[in-house]
Amino acid sequence: MQIYYNSSLKPFHTFSINQTADVIIEVFSVEEVKDVFRNDKWRGLPKLVLGKGSNVLFTEHYRGVVIINRIMGINVREDDSFYYLNVAGGEDWPLLVEHTVKKGIAGLENLAMIPGCVGSAPVQNIGAYGLEFKDICEYVEYVNTETQDMVQLSARECQFGYRDSVFKHSLKTKAFVTSVGLKVSKRYVPLLDYGPLRSLASDSSCQKIFDVICKVRSEKLPDPIVSGNAGSFFKNPVVTSDRFDLLRQQYPDIVHYHTSNGMKLAAGWLIEQCGLKGLCIGGAKVHPKQALVLVNENNATSADVINLALHVRSQVYERYGVMLEHEVRFMGETGEVFLDKFMDSKIERS
Repeated sequence: MQIYYNSSLKPFHTFSINQTADVIIEVFSVEEVKDVFRNDKWRGLPKLVLGKGSNVLFTEHYRGVVIINRIMGINVREDDSFYYLNVAGGEDWPLLVEHTVKKGIAGLENLAMIPGCVGSAPVQNIGAYGLEFKDICEYVEYVNTETQDMVQLSARECQFGYRDSVFKHSLKTKAFVTSVGLKVSKRYVPLLDYGPLRSLASDSSCQKIFDVICKVRSEKLPDPIVSGNAGSFFKNPVVTSDRFDLLRQQYPDIVHYHTSNGMKLAAGWLIEQCGLKGLCIGGAKVHPKQALVLVNENNATSADVINLALHVRSQVYERYGVMLEHEVRFMGETGEVFLDKFMDSKIERS
């Protein structure tokens, strides 16, 4: 266990914005996790669990304990039909996908280069190119932060939705994900229905798909080491079929995808069509190649990012009547906050 007091969060989140926290603790085992939540010294303080910090924006000093998941380990077994992986929560997700591809274990490749750690994947139900975490999840194991008991949930019990799960609702602040169980079939069927994958042969290997996705992501998405960012800033909005028909009458080229509960629109396309690529507010910028990503271009403050996000959202709503919802989690002084909190006035740069 490594403990830091009144320290900068900059090294612990990919936006690389210089906010601070009362306490930052790196944990390397399940027992250390339990010790943190049992410790009387921190019992009354708010607590936030982070992995790679790839989906969070700290809006101000965090008056609590930030716990960094460093639990490591990958175990693989198989039978005639499936591969079964038990992966510790602190493992790096992109490295896990790369590892499985190199081992010839197909099924995760569509989720290549999604930043973050394994423990964050079920919380967000990460997804890309037609695959979501829920499609390969068998179970999730976590420490109950109130009782310190170990709990295992089936994929069904995780109540996965679009960028959603039980860990954002009834188990919010109550679960520290220690490992996940993944299950992929040996009867490999490539998922080729999205974007650049559509041009691939139907018998393409997982390595081929992995390579294509990595190339596309590397070309379009900024490296957080160079330009701090949290990946896709906004969710792709879902509208009713009737609402979509009206939009398509006005905008025939609108990018969309069919879903079970309506029509999903491409948030990046909406932002780009508003002419917002490359727009800067303070040190924050709409990425010039991928409008869905907001970047820390020049020592941005959290206020810069928030004001830019507000402007982007208002412009999209004004033009299309579609309200974007941020995918990035906003963390305030003692817990999660939302963009609506800041919408009535431009906040001060600090």
